[in-house]
Amino acid sequence: MLIALQKRKENIAEYILYLWQVEDLLRALQFSPEAIYHTLVDRIEGADEQQKENIFNWYMQIVDLLRKEGKESQGHIDHTLHLVADLHNLHLQLMKLPVGEHYRSTYSRLAPELPRLRTIIDKEEISDTELCFRALYAAMLYRIKGGGERAIEDTLAVVSPAIGELAAIYGKVERGEINLFED
Repeated sequence: MLIALQKRKENIAEYILYLWQVEDLLRALQFSPEAIYHTLVDRIEGADEQQKENIFNWYMQIVDLLRKEGKESQGHIDHTLHLVADLHNLHLQLMKLPVGEHYRSTYSRLAPELPRLRTIIDKEEISDTELCFRALYAAMLYRIKGGGERAIEDTLAVVSPAIGELAAIYGKVERGEINLFED
């Protein structure tokens, strides 16, 4: 929870990927409250009992969302998918507004790789932005499991700059540092 709050403030892309990782971790723990507490909460150094209870409740809220949304075995909670959709809407605006000039340049290096990524990820119906997030998450999982280092590095090299810039602009828009509609 503490990491999620920090990531939400600092980088929306890292926040989304972190929550996807939490979802998979909760699934691996079979949504067991005891396993969640022992594995994810009890070991937090410096947290008092009230903080641990708040953190545990946060994990259990995610468990409840996964169950309510029918995503016990796979998929991502609607909250993160809505954020990805928000990022995609920003992407679409940046592709045509003057403020997006630098982003368009960064994105142009990614665009030729999207058909290959779409084939690998095997999701035709998702936005290019969600495709990029799925590619980043897959690369993260492969890195954790070990192997495929060249493919991981290639994916990260092409996807990360565009998503990183998109996330940075999102944060600036959210904080009022950028007005998309001013020249």
